[in-house]
Amino acid sequence: MIDLAKLTTERRNPASAHIDSCSTLEMVTIMQQEDSRIALAIEKILPEIAKAIDEISLRLKNGGRLFYMGAGTSGRLGILDASECPPTYGTAPELVQGLIAGGIPAIFRAQEGAEDNPDLGVSDLKEHAFSKKDVLVGIAASGRTPYVIGGLNYAHELEALTIALSCSEHSQIAALADIALTPITGPEIVTGSTRMKAGTAQKLVLNMLSTGTMIKLGKVYGNLMVDVKASNKKLQERAIRIVMEGSGCTRGEAETALKEADGRAKLAILMVVTGLSAAEGRRALQKAEGHLAAAIRQSTHTQEER
Repeated sequence: MIDLAKLTTERRNPASAHIDSCSTLEMVTIMQQEDSRIALAIEKILPEIAKAIDEISLRLKNGGRLFYMGAGTSGRLGILDASECPPTYGTAPELVQGLIAGGIPAIFRAQEGAEDNPDLGVSDLKEHAFSKKDVLVGIAASGRTPYVIGGLNYAHELEALTIALSCSEHSQIAALADIALTPITGPEIVTGSTRMKAGTAQKLVLNMLSTGTMIKLGKVYGNLMVDVKASNKKLQERAIRIVMEGSGCTRGEAETALKEADGRAKLAILMVVTGLSAAEGRRALQKAEGHLAAAIRQSTHTQEER
């Protein structure tokens, strides 16, 4: 028996007890008022989120990978966050990965029962050669999904970094993880419908984890996504604007630099600012571990010494 009464996300919300008899405006007002609690819930766990970002970035710098694991909405949110890293930050698809109970079919249609098997969590990680160098973020609004628990237990056995993201107090996955991220968003408008407040909170936290990690890895210069993969016309135009804004050059200069840099905005900015060739710029970025600001400082200092 699962005692749902003990789960924060399964309790009835008195604010919406009569939402079925409200006017449409009253209905959406209640929803908005409840949604306003999400940001405060996340604010309360910012120190834990910052710690998670520091630990994730350290492991990724040392050759590890980041895995998200969840079922249903939680799994889909992990896949969403992971799938957006390559185009935004130019990462390899293997660096950040999302796993969902039931596999690819579960992304589009619920696979009933898949989440109840902890062994599936273990087998999915083994299939991806998960190791102690990697990081596992287990995502479950209720904090009790067996699929996620199985994955976290396996990752713990390997001595990999484990992070739990749930929206219920004193959850099972929080007790299993090295770092527990628990934004308490309270009972849902529709009882148990955790795709609502809990899902929104999970998405916001995942955005913070991946974005903060990419910043730590040097994928951002100022607030510019300098490792953007210019894979379509919109992103090609964005790359031009990034080079212009990051270096102060003209559009023509940005286009020329991007052509010489094989479309890499980060390298193009470095070339424009320092006057380095593409080959010299690549070496400078490698020496600076991909951090553009550091590469500019080091290159400028070297030039001043000459």
